[in-house]
Amino acid sequence: MCPERMIAGVSEHARGLVSMFRLVPGLRTVRSYRREWLAKDVVAGIVLTTLLVPQGMAYAELAGLPPITGLYTSIMCLLGYAVFGPSRILVLGPDSSLGPMIAATILPLAGADGDPKRAIALASMLAILVAAIMIVGAVAKLGFIAQLISKPTMIGYMNGLALTILVGQLPKLFGFKVSAEGLIGEITGFVKGLAHGEAVAAAAVVGIAGIVLILVLQRWLPKVPAVLIMVVLAIASTTVFSLADHGVSLVGTLPKGFPPLTIPHVRLADLGPLFAGALGIALVSLADTISTASAFAARTGQEVDGNGEMIGIGAANLAAGLFQGFPVSTSGSRTAVAERSGAKTQLTGVTGAALIILMIVLIPGLFRNLPQPALAAVVITASLSLADIPGTIRLWKQRKAEFGLSIAAFLGVALLGVLPGIAIAVALSILNVFRRAWWPYDTELGQVKGLEGYHDVHTHPDAQHLPGLVIYRFDAPLFFANATTFRDEVRKLASAEPKPTWIMIAAEPVTDVDTTASDILEDLDEALNAQGTSLVFAELKGPVRDKIERYGLTRTIDPRHFFPTVESAVAAFRQMTGAEWTTAGPATDDGTGPGRTDAETGPPRDVPALPTPAARANSNHPARRPRRSATCTRSSGRASVAPSRPGHGRPARRAPHQIIAILECLVVRRGRRPWSART
Repeated sequence: MCPERMIAGVSEHARGLVSMFRLVPGLRTVRSYRREWLAKDVVAGIVLTTLLVPQGMAYAELAGLPPITGLYTSIMCLLGYAVFGPSRILVLGPDSSLGPMIAATILPLAGADGDPKRAIALASMLAILVAAIMIVGAVAKLGFIAQLISKPTMIGYMNGLALTILVGQLPKLFGFKVSAEGLIGEITGFVKGLAHGEAVAAAAVVGIAGIVLILVLQRWLPKVPAVLIMVVLAIASTTVFSLADHGVSLVGTLPKGFPPLTIPHVRLADLGPLFAGALGIALVSLADTISTASAFAARTGQEVDGNGEMIGIGAANLAAGLFQGFPVSTSGSRTAVAERSGAKTQLTGVTGAALIILMIVLIPGLFRNLPQPALAAVVITASLSLADIPGTIRLWKQRKAEFGLSIAAFLGVALLGVLPGIAIAVALSILNVFRRAWWPYDTELGQVKGLEGYHDVHTHPDAQHLPGLVIYRFDAPLFFANATTFRDEVRKLASAEPKPTWIMIAAEPVTDVDTTASDILEDLDEALNAQGTSLVFAELKGPVRDKIERYGLTRTIDPRHFFPTVESAVAAFRQMTGAEWTTAGPATDDGTGPGRTDAETGPPRDVPALPTPAARANSNHPARRPRRSATCTRSSGRASVAPSRPGHGRPARRAPHQIIAILECLVVRRGRRPWSART
């Protein structure tokens, strides 16, 4: 082989390695790893393991699965994210927010007998479907989908989820079971169980004491591993007080060893419900991961890669699904523990996974004496952290509409269930965006002494205006849903007395005009022209102006009625009319201002009255402008005017300005300048 080909082959191989390092964040971390990070990562991994094990088992039971599957899931998702996850310290694993969603998806499919093997297979397939959704979404660059749930609806959803988890764990906390569906059914079943004496006193003592201990330690000694201390004390109390003899259920010995690579077998009919559940889980997991990653990236100076996070979550779920696990998400609490313990890279998670493997291989009976009420205490304290009561109160104080959205999402989860609840949360977020675009804020603008520019007359009621000119701002793009709202508001302005000569649209907030809005604008301009009022645009963005020209709106709206700024439009109006600024009082029902009689509804005495359209048509007034709604056409060699409503059988009655337009067309045909162009 010639040297040139050998060099080319080496270069191609080097480029392949560079691409691999770029696609696999774990390899980049290995290449840039520092020796001084090793001790910190290992110590943080040991501390993290003390939280991973009890939470993993507790959240597995929350999902309706055996506790051991929580450990399998923790191991594989930590390893998968360590290789493909972009964040250095984010910790993934079983999560309290996903547990009820997983249970709501798989338990109806597992059947009334609740076969554990079938439930595990369904949960594993659910994790694989979540992984597929995440990876496909990342390839399609759909990381922005996490923003489909607004913060108010997410607060309501999490509050409802917290209540659902709390109520669902209460029977377990008190040592008995309830067979009921829905929040109301579970509450009723729990109360009946207490009334019938089904509660186990020893279990209630262990569970309630565990909750109190965790909350006290988290509040007053946040650096102490509260969950680990509670678990150790609960195991010790089992031996000291013989809790099993007092009716307290224990976790028992976990299966020994690590599961093999397993492709879950499910029925074809199960894939539809599983996919629906996977969509909701993927959305919640992505939103939680992006928000948590953003919070911790701000501290470490990293950038959040939404699509990269989707790949990382997808890899974690795929790894878990292939080894009898279930869907996972980011844990803010476990990530905070890792950060406080000094974690620098994903080696922390790898250390935690290795320690869990050693535990289930060498000492699977380590947690055999752990009381089930202690696991319920872990879940309940986690659910309390999901609730955001201060955030809900803040919404009530700051914005009642978003408080209503939050309560609607809360009720959707609490009353209809977690899966319908997430659909309701997404729908409410989208409808809220649509509502704001449908009924955007609009106002008139005026000139305020001492301030540059033009300002909202609601904020500045003493703002000055020019007689005959209305400056109107509509804070949204014009599209099919709000175009009629815009038209109706402009009609109201045009029907005021005295009638305005110009209605100027301060169009900077108008970022788009669709075809429906274009047709409505055309009809609106023709109607205004018929009554002697011109529709004028200022500060219209270039791309929007291009669309207006492409739609052919400049055939009806005079091209000279598009101005680059509001100031230039005002200057043109003042040059045309000679109007001066005046302070406008609040209008009364009959259109007159305060202190003005019916005879004084025109311009103030010190401002020249605006010439009427007929007067301008019969004079050489320098401000005369031809009406574009009456367009010149060629038919049989003569000039004519197109009907003001295209498509109707016969044209409407000619308004004075349309007659003048016909005459001007004839003049232009004969090579003479029209009246409006003469000085």
